[in-house]
Amino acid sequence: MTPSRARRVLSTLVIAGATLLVAGCSASPGSAPAPTSKSGDTATTTPPGGDSIATEVEAAWLDDGRAIAVVTWGSSTCVPVAGDVSAEGQTISVSLASGGEKACTDDLVPRAVYVGVPEGVDVTQDVELEVAYGGGTQDADLDGLAQAPEGLGEQKASAGWFEDGGIALLTWGSSTCRPVIEDVKQSDAGATVTFKTTDGVCTMDLAPRVTTILLPEEHDDGPFELTLVGDNLDATVAVIG
Repeated sequence: MTPSRARRVLSTLVIAGATLLVAGCSASPGSAPAPTSKSGDTATTTPPGGDSIATEVEAAWLDDGRAIAVVTWGSSTCVPVAGDVSAEGQTISVSLASGGEKACTDDLVPRAVYVGVPEGVDVTQDVELEVAYGGGTQDADLDGLAQAPEGLGEQKASAGWFEDGGIALLTWGSSTCRPVIEDVKQSDAGATVTFKTTDGVCTMDLAPRVTTILLPEEHDDGPFELTLVGDNLDATVAVIG
């Protein structure tokens, strides 16, 4: 694990209730606790709609470098959506906008937004993100990958680190039936993530859904693998980054 992914020590953890996030994100009691402050800094940016994000923004590689998860902390019912995305050299500028909700719950969870990597960005070199949201701009860095992806990808599950104990998981499926985590069990070299069975009617589209996972314990270094179980998501996924 590289130093650029290491997060400052979180002073307090609040266990958030299981929440199905729109815009491709989900959180669960065992997998997504949220900090009430970060190193004593509680400054926030407040976008339209009453939502707020912590001063830090995180990022994770997805799909072998074809995409990035942009992770913010805030209300589970007021999840931002990706707007304009552009690149100049190795800097990617991302504009996030309010999802249009009129009221926001007073919880604090990690929410991830799927962003495709613009053409011309070399993912084998370090990448800087400039994320604009609610009138403010925050930065996040990604270390270059060992190799660039080939082709368009096969829409398979993938995962990347956004902090020492935080993983962004990309799955593909119905935009109205997003994965909801039921349980996370961690070992030295991996974790088994169990999902609740979807109950209801799902649209027939095929969309990227990003689920944020906070592990019970931080993983310092070395290979790490997720075993996905349930809800037709069964797979084994190496965590990159």
